[in-house]
Amino acid sequence: MRHTFFCIDGHTAGNPVRLVAGGAPLLKGATMSERRQDFLERFDWIRTGLCFEPRGHDMMSGGFLYPPTDPANDIGILFIETSGCLPMCGHGTIGIITFGLEHGLIQPATPGSLRVEVPAGLIEIAYNVEGAKVTSVRITNVPSYVAARGIEIDVEGLGPLTVDVSYGGNYYAIVEPQGAYTGLEAMSASQILTLSPRVREAVRAAFEPVHPLDPTIRGVSHVLWTDVPRGEGADGRNAVFYGDKAIDRSPCGTGTSSRLAHLAGQGKLQVGDRFVHESYIGSQFIGRVEKEITLGDTPAIVPSIEGSAIATGFNTIWIDREDRFWDGFQVT
Repeated sequence: MRHTFFCIDGHTAGNPVRLVAGGAPLLKGATMSERRQDFLERFDWIRTGLCFEPRGHDMMSGGFLYPPTDPANDIGILFIETSGCLPMCGHGTIGIITFGLEHGLIQPATPGSLRVEVPAGLIEIAYNVEGAKVTSVRITNVPSYVAARGIEIDVEGLGPLTVDVSYGGNYYAIVEPQGAYTGLEAMSASQILTLSPRVREAVRAAFEPVHPLDPTIRGVSHVLWTDVPRGEGADGRNAVFYGDKAIDRSPCGTGTSSRLAHLAGQGKLQVGDRFVHESYIGSQFIGRVEKEITLGDTPAIVPSIEGSAIATGFNTIWIDREDRFWDGFQVT
């Protein structure tokens, strides 16, 4: 059987976003978290078919729009990428909201703002429009917090490291300059791709974070290498590793949220502070610490991330089960 998916392709700050505007499966569940579990159980072949080769690539990510489960909200988003069906994706949200608004797929109850359900919870959106173009999207993200500090690991090719784990919609191992890691200027992309899986594996062996309110959100999935900024106006720089072979071209929305929580936990950011985060390729997001809260019994912050996205074209994709590679493949 041939399955047809109509997509709007583009990028947010350089990282790809594929909004699957037609062909989304009907999902069961009273929340987007439950719908995520249903998608993973019954339809993960759609994710692999659209994100893996030969229809995608190592950096491919995107998502689907769904009606909200609560009529007080505007829309729901389910995320897909090479690393899985994520609880939250910041750059993906910016792209999906931009493309959805520009092409009439999202009709806000209140122009300029949206309430959006994602598997990690409820996020709020503020956006600006000039003519037919959405020029910026600001996400007030899910509560973010530091899950663990001072995890000691030993990484082949790099030696001993002490890392923290922070949550901003996904769990990140955060590596600050230390020891043999002197900063991103001394590391090539190929070195990041070689060392990051070793860091992630070592952290996973030492610690498994579990979200205090949703036990389906668990485990370190990303590695965030920090450094001083290069670009004008930036406050920090990062390289975020995800999947098996991907470096985020954007500053990473959930990664920026995790870093904001991390810096706030160190006393380096306060409520109201702005933090401009620079990506590996020099693109930027504006992060802010909006407020302090408690997540269960854990101190947390509510961060916001602001950026912009560009649609690059329409793409109608077939997944035909007569194709040997109908559900995609990866070369390792």
